[in-house]
Amino acid sequence: MFKKVKTGKPKSQLVEILERLAKNKLAMLGLIIIILMTLAAIFAPFIAPYDYAQQDMSAVYLSPCKEHLLGTDKLGRDILSRLIFGARQSLRIGVFSVAIGAILGTILGSIAGFYGGKVDNIIMRFLDIYQSIPGMLLSIALAASLGPGVNNAILAVGISTIPVYSRIIRASIMTVRDKEYIEAATAINASDFRIITKHVLPNSFAPLIVEITMNIGNSILMAATLSFIGLGAQPPSPEWGAMLSEGRNFMRDYGYLVIYPGICIMASVLSFNMLGDGLRDALDPRLKN
Repeated sequence: MFKKVKTGKPKSQLVEILERLAKNKLAMLGLIIIILMTLAAIFAPFIAPYDYAQQDMSAVYLSPCKEHLLGTDKLGRDILSRLIFGARQSLRIGVFSVAIGAILGTILGSIAGFYGGKVDNIIMRFLDIYQSIPGMLLSIALAASLGPGVNNAILAVGISTIPVYSRIIRASIMTVRDKEYIEAATAINASDFRIITKHVLPNSFAPLIVEITMNIGNSILMAATLSFIGLGAQPPSPEWGAMLSEGRNFMRDYGYLVIYPGICIMASVLSFNMLGDGLRDALDPRLKN
């Protein structure tokens, strides 16, 4: 008698990607840090021991102690509470600025990559000029023109990153636009919009997902730089870059004023970069067994 061999249901591509990602310890560490930061941002009013703007002039420049675990600043505000609330600002800036850059960049890159020819040349030459300006310098110029503030910092950082996403999605689309399924969609008179959104983009998103993940960390760093020079979040907003700016004049005597915000910025950027590296490896089809 022959035994029946049980054939398991084939794994979906998403499950395979998640399994490969789970094997990457550094990527999972980055994901855990990001989840903890997100939870801290969401539940900040319940986690923080004090309100981020609460002042106590009798407790100015306190070193870390039982009442204030990470000390206080020049106005007696609890640094731990400000760091927890600051996660909201930093994650908001990182996510929304990347969303602006990715959406606009994807639109331009999709048009350039799908149509090619003169359309491609016009768009890419414009982006060449655009990208010739250093990203940080462009962000500073835009933020200075728009005025200081978190929303303007988001716009400045997002607009300055458009060429990066455009080039990535254009290169991906150029590798799939001549595939058989694209020719089949064209043969049945599908509109260009449907072909791009239903067939081209879904098969070109892998490199973009990696770039988006890694650029969230870079955007947080750029926004912190804008806040540090006074063009980002404004007092009393507890943004990490603004906290660095407020503490820089006192760092010799009260080093903890800049150490803790600096560690938060470093940890957030590093965690997104580690997750991005892991996603890149997980999405690489050459790593399939």
